[in-house]
Formats: sequence, structure tokens, C-alpha cells
Amino acid sequence: MAGKTRIKAKLKKGVVTVKALAKHDMLSNQEAKRAKKEANWITYIVAKVGETVVYEVSTSQFLSKNPYFKFSFNADELGIKKDDKLSFSWVDLKGNTQSDSMKIK
Repeated sequence: MAGKTRIKAKLKKGVVTVKALAKHDMLSNQEAKRAKKEANWITYIVAKVGETVVYEVSTSQFLSKNPYFKFSFNADELGIKKDDKLSFSWVDLKGNTQSDSMKIK
């Protein structure tokens, strides 16, 4: 089950801190076999401000259900400021995608 990602992004002293909660069941192979369902988990995540990639990761089946991500980046080096839009997207094993965005506060 895929759902909306809750995102918070705050700029303080030239650093943007992002907190994101992705709603996903994250069924590993073992859990899926036990539940007699098809395995499915988030495999790729990318966060961008405009066309600038600020966070990118490939993941495995070993993340928990509804995984929480926290990361930060230097806004001054990238020319990012308050009210710029941060987009957070992910793809799961079945090819489902979710993309959400918010303004940096």
C-alpha cells in the first residue's frame, strides 16, 4: 500500500533539515511469504530542489513499515533559499511511484 509522504523542511543558519515520513507497508520477502502476499518495498528515493538533487538513495527490504528519513544539506552552497520547493519522490519494487513537495520554511 502506497500513500502520501509527510515532509517538513526548515532552513536555519544556511542548512536545510528535512524530515520525511513515507507511508508504505514495506513487505520484505520473508514477511510477504508469511502473509501470503507479494513482496514490495521502496527501492529508490530522491529529493530535489528545482533540478538540484539534494538527497538520493537506493534502499533494501530491511527498512521498517512507514519509513522515516531525516537528512540535511547546505543551502548556501546550492543557492537554495526559503520558499523554494522541495520535492520528495520514491519508487517501490512493483514500480509504483509517489511524489510530494512542500516549500522550505
